Amino acid sequence: MAIKRTKIVDAFSGELEGQQVCVKGWVRSRRGNKYIQFIALNDGSTINNLQVVASLEQFSEEELKPITTGASLCVIGKLVASQGKGQSYEVQAEEIEVYGGAEDFPMQKKGHTLEFLREKAHLRMRTNTFGAVFRIRHHLAFAIHKFFNDKGFFYLHTPLITSSDAEGAGEMFQVTTLDVNDMPRTEDGKIDYSKDFFGKMTSLTVSGQLEGELGATALGAIYTFGPTFRAENSNTPRHLAEFWMIEPEMSFYDINDNMDLAEEFIKYCVKYALDHCQDDIEFLNKMYDNTLIERLNSVLKDEFVRLTYTEGIKILEESGEKFEFPVKWGVDLQSEHERYLVEKHFKRPVILTDYPKDIKAFYMKQNDDGKTVRAMDVLFPQIGEIIGGSEREADYDKLMNRINELGIPMKDMWWYLETRKFGTVPHSGFGLGFERLVLFVTGMANIRDVIPFPRTPNNCEF
Repeated sequence: MAIKRTKIVDAFSGELEGQQVCVKGWVRSRRGNKYIQFIALNDGSTINNLQVVASLEQFSEEELKPITTGASLCVIGKLVASQGKGQSYEVQAEEIEVYGGAEDFPMQKKGHTLEFLREKAHLRMRTNTFGAVFRIRHHLAFAIHKFFNDKGFFYLHTPLITSSDAEGAGEMFQVTTLDVNDMPRTEDGKIDYSKDFFGKMTSLTVSGQLEGELGATALGAIYTFGPTFRAENSNTPRHLAEFWMIEPEMSFYDINDNMDLAEEFIKYCVKYALDHCQDDIEFLNKMYDNTLIERLNSVLKDEFVRLTYTEGIKILEESGEKFEFPVKWGVDLQSEHERYLVEKHFKRPVILTDYPKDIKAFYMKQNDDGKTVRAMDVLFPQIGEIIGGSEREADYDKLMNRINELGIPMKDMWWYLETRKFGTVPHSGFGLGFERLVLFVTGMANIRDVIPFPRTPNNCEF
């Protein structure tokens, strides 16, 4: 009778000690002498490799020859407490089957640069670093769904193809079935989108927020969690062309309710990662950033500072710091400004509110001063802005005036405006860039290293 496979993470539980087990995985390394060979096996279920001990009395050198780094194996043997350093259990091999060899496997045991590994994104998940990052990514995604589900929010799937530009930025990827080498034209020479699949110009979404607001006016509180797309020609370590966003929208929430939820949410996610990804976080703390665990815990223990944009600008102006980008009231804060407030001045996360309306989106609720809006940005150490949100403008006339001021083409947005005509309510929401959260929790330095296959300018491999 065939032995059922045991995942390596379960082999380390101790419950199977002394029993015959079947483990399967990929070889991380092999070493030994003329009497015995030690094979480090990993199946992705844990960062910890399981040592397989193969005696050369039982296995010939010919049988062991294909067992090189990257090869895949099935091993049957007895699980015993290990005598060696660095592992609690090992398998004394009785049978070894090589599923697939890996001659010239490029992911050898030596250290590789993260830049090199990006070029090998189809294989980099097999390294300790990326195994850890993507397990943490999974747990954070699960934590997000659990948090909102347990609070009575409903998960809403908003469209990826849209005819509206939620941000008003215009940096969108176009979706078309038209022949780009022979575009149909109108009489005045413009592209005739009536001949396109949807009968109009469409793009990949930059945000699910506007549709999310519709859901909130019916279900009370919803959240979206899906891919979004920005055709921004940016090569910074914090930008991707395709990334995932979490966007809750809540009826009957004002700006203070919104801030409370954002703080509770992000603390929940960080704590969930610390509770469920201990081995992976400890590995990344040791290998990449020895302040990582300390920084994660500091987010949990302190209440976030809340202050207005105006107060923040005053602190920056009086700081005596030489910033690359000068500071004055009305400018959009850069990462260096945000990180100064968080890392040097307050030494804890900051929620900045009441930004100038001229640097924020059209849908944000206007304050009585006529100059600012009820925006809120959550600023984190090493990241800068991790959450952006606001109380939304619920007044139809004010919203229309703002749209006209900015000259936003709203012909395809009648449905959004009607929510302000039919039972409008105070409502709020925010957006969290998922990769920025993963970046913070893993301590990685580049956002391209926390998504399996990064999409950036001039890069759409794999």
